[in-house]
Amino acid sequence: MSEALRNIPSVDALLRSEAGKRAAGRLGRPVLKAAVKSVLEEARVRAADDGSLPTEGAILGRAVSIASRVSRGLTPVINATGVVLHTGLGRAPLPEDAARAAARAGQGYSDLEVDRLTGSRGKRSTRAEAILTAVTGAEAALVVNNNAAALVLALAALARRKEVLVSRGELIEIGGEFRLPNIMAASGAKLVEVGTTNRTRLRDYKKAITRKTALILKVHPSNYRVVGFQESASVQELAKVAAKAAVPLLFDVGSGLIDRYPGVPAEEPAVSEALAQGADLVCFSGDKLLGGPQAGILVGRAEPLDKLRRDPMARAVRVDKMQIAALEAVLLAYSRGEQLELPVWRMLREPASTVKERATALARALHGGLEGASVEGCESAVGGGSLPGFVLPSSAVRLKTRDPSTFAANLRAGSPPVFCRVEEGALVFDMRTVDPAEVEVLARVISYAMENDDGRDEE
Repeated sequence: MSEALRNIPSVDALLRSEAGKRAAGRLGRPVLKAAVKSVLEEARVRAADDGSLPTEGAILGRAVSIASRVSRGLTPVINATGVVLHTGLGRAPLPEDAARAAARAGQGYSDLEVDRLTGSRGKRSTRAEAILTAVTGAEAALVVNNNAAALVLALAALARRKEVLVSRGELIEIGGEFRLPNIMAASGAKLVEVGTTNRTRLRDYKKAITRKTALILKVHPSNYRVVGFQESASVQELAKVAAKAAVPLLFDVGSGLIDRYPGVPAEEPAVSEALAQGADLVCFSGDKLLGGPQAGILVGRAEPLDKLRRDPMARAVRVDKMQIAALEAVLLAYSRGEQLELPVWRMLREPASTVKERATALARALHGGLEGASVEGCESAVGGGSLPGFVLPSSAVRLKTRDPSTFAANLRAGSPPVFCRVEEGALVFDMRTVDPAEVEVLARVISYAMENDDGRDEE
């Protein structure tokens, strides 16, 4: 064991080798060095445990593999999971004009915070906010970097060291184990729970109001549904209670459905409807059903939004220039009445028959060199904490292999990477989330992986 430990090469020795120099030139020496240190630590643990020691080439090879994943940056992938708003894959895909707008904003200088007519300092989200007020009917709007930031800012600016009423049935947890009570604590607001998990009546809010109450918060449970014996107060009812108590009503609708569109479940709140029903402020995400980049958007009455804008926290959560450029382009689609042509809405509204045609085309392409690729009906999900329980009829290509999990891992490591589902011992490629232009590429990647797969199913 001690002999094996003494034979472990040093970090510098590996980096000074010819292979190490070539890799450092390609990947960056600091990144490769960090990876080498990590692999050497693994080697020391193994050597101390059983006396085994990988070769220098194996150590460097593993370090290069780790460093490559860090150095290559974000990589475009083919989403064959059937989850339209896949958080791990970046949620809403941007339309081409929004992607180009973001690239233009990042490539050089732009009029981000300058009024070109006067030359004076302006606001970076002026144009986006103007479109938001136009398409929602709100008095004012504010854009920050995500919806959690929008909620924290609103709580801090309107209810710091004061009470906020929230139904127990709306104390949600969003991704990454971020819970609403923790978010409220971070803002400095004091949570006052009202009602019960499944039933919160209007009188529960009325009883809870005190002189310390600063805000009523309604939260749409966008990533789950409560069914059965349940009750909640409507926005119209809460708006009257809030107005009588002279406190704002903030409605976190979450998913960013701007208006009521055909096929969307009635229980999914729309921003324009929430405002019309009396909410003082409405906050939502930019990269879900809105179909844009990551952003947190607040719309509503000008007076409370001005307080948010003046709060010191507003600068800490402001939106980036590339985000705002992409958001402007997406919002212009709404202004032109072209929102249903955005990639997200195209996928959500595409007829099942069209998806099946795409699945059939993939299966035919695979049958040129493969057996066992079949087309079957399936269900796609909206995902991204939107429309919980709502499924879309879809079609998928089902492919059997002896080790589908390993094969799926190989596809994720391919070029381009492919993400699919593994169900009942087979790979499932849901074609609702595969662009028509990607079908040929997807067939090529799958065929290549099968040709190099020793575990192919021979049945």
